[in-house]
Amino acid sequence: MTQDHLTAPTPAPHHGPAERTTSDLRKAAVSGWLGTAMEFMDFQLYSLAAAIVFNEIFFPEIDPAVGLIAAMATYGVGYVARLAGAIYFGRMGDRIGRKRVLFLTIALMGASTTLIGVLPTYAQVGLLAPILLVVLRLLQGFGAGAEIAGATTMLAEYAPVRKRGVIASLVSLGTNTGTLAATGLWAILLAVLTEDQLLSWGWRLPFLFSFVLMIFAIWIRTHLKESPVFENRADVTDEGVALTRAQLEAAAAKEKDASVLEAALKQRKGRSFFIALGLRFGQAGNSGLIQTFLVGYLATTLLLDRSIATNAILISSVVGFATVPIVGLLGDRFGRRPIYMALTAISAVLAFPLINLIQQGNTVALTISMILLHNLAVLGLFSLESVTMAELFGARTRFTQLALSKEIGGILATAIGPIVAAGLTAATGSWWPIAAMLVVYSLITLVSAAVSPEVRGRDLVRLEDAV
Repeated sequence: MTQDHLTAPTPAPHHGPAERTTSDLRKAAVSGWLGTAMEFMDFQLYSLAAAIVFNEIFFPEIDPAVGLIAAMATYGVGYVARLAGAIYFGRMGDRIGRKRVLFLTIALMGASTTLIGVLPTYAQVGLLAPILLVVLRLLQGFGAGAEIAGATTMLAEYAPVRKRGVIASLVSLGTNTGTLAATGLWAILLAVLTEDQLLSWGWRLPFLFSFVLMIFAIWIRTHLKESPVFENRADVTDEGVALTRAQLEAAAAKEKDASVLEAALKQRKGRSFFIALGLRFGQAGNSGLIQTFLVGYLATTLLLDRSIATNAILISSVVGFATVPIVGLLGDRFGRRPIYMALTAISAVLAFPLINLIQQGNTVALTISMILLHNLAVLGLFSLESVTMAELFGARTRFTQLALSKEIGGILATAIGPIVAAGLTAATGSWWPIAAMLVVYSLITLVSAAVSPEVRGRDLVRLEDAV
């Protein structure tokens, strides 16, 4: 085998355009929605279990308060694993294709979640029980780190240009589906089982139920065709593997018309990534404040019944089944930038009056205010995020950059936001820091959208980033 063969495999522009039928698009849509639903269901199942039962099942020999902290720490390690998964599976998805990686991520997530349901308890095996729990949590997060980025990439690359926003928004609907399913499962268990039944065997049922969804999701993805964009890329060989940078340089030198390959080699790196990071930072930060911190603040600081805030979020999630596709449609009609800027500007303007209404404690006003904030500043932005970030990146590194921007932005904003909010509200004895942080997060996304190019309808086969 010659060196030329090693460094310059035949690129694939001569394949002809890869075409997909409506049936193929439908399978991709179901696959993306189901995978995201599983991801959010698995993490919500785990977070609720960590808060409700894991301190007694896996950490019973220590002080209850410390046991709760330890249980929540096992929840937190999953976020570290997500970043590692984003790097590993993202690069793999850009190199060997979206389909094969999505098969691996869904199998890893589903298997890890199911195995949590058959773990031995501390009473049965001692310290081995929490160790195994952490291992499975790490594996679960490792798979989840690239799942939503991969599903978003696949669906955006499948969708017709004029309907790309609304179709890609189906991935966002998976977040609502998964969160509602997990919350509903735990609500049923808490309603029908005694505490002894819950602690002895009932807590296992939601995790075992994940096995059914995993089998269905694997079946769907087994019958899913590769992304047509990946197959049409100028840097993908006849064998379906992307060229390395050295191979790309060699191929560009040999091709008579190598402008496409050279554009990928010469593009400026980083600007699209930081724009995407800003878009993600605002949405994730608002999510952490509204869905996590505000719920606890109302219960612990304002001493309201915890069910008031959680019910408001549940109702808002149902409303989101309408909000998310509508925002996707608006993005397709008017462009991503103007809708991003409108949503973030409205969120910033309404932050102080709506948080003021929420902290007054009136159930109806609180519920309506949380629904408005949640749908504008979280779900609406998430709908736009699903397609905009995919369009910002070139086909050569789309999967990797999308996964990293989502995970880095999410970890920083979601992890730091509630901690900062807790410190500021405690120091000031007031609610205004919550509103101020919502304004800051929304403005970060507003500025990011303002400096971003309009990417609606961009050719996703292009190898280079939008900027």
